[in-house]
Amino acid sequence: MRTKPVLTDEDVRKIAAAAEAHAAANHWSVTIAILDDGGHLLHLHRMDGAAPSTVDMATAKGRTAALGRRETKAYEDIVKQGRIAFLSAPLAAMVEGGVPIVAQGETVGAIGVSGVKSEQDTAVARAGIAALELG
Repeated sequence: MRTKPVLTDEDVRKIAAAAEAHAAANHWSVTIAILDDGGHLLHLHRMDGAAPSTVDMATAKGRTAALGRRETKAYEDIVKQGRIAFLSAPLAAMVEGGVPIVAQGETVGAIGVSGVKSEQDTAVARAGIAALELG
């Protein structure tokens, strides 16, 4: 039997704090969702001013990144390139802003962000992940 790394409560707190700090520093009101490798919610924070709809979107982006083991932008690009049949895939959100968290070559979870431009959502997610020292 093999073993693999998992996100701890401390990891989740570090990711959340760094992501929230990045969003706040840029005056971005976003919702940040952190999920485990099975797409189960571990943390959710809707910052002041973030629209209620961002809760579902951030969670869906994170779930899609965790289960698909890739950034949600990859799915967005597939659709933009004309493969609209891909919209029937059983994934919740195929727009940029979901980023998997990879440690020691294993996807251990994901972070989804919603509330600003897609590339800004991704920047918030990456800032959160950068708070961890991943091997």
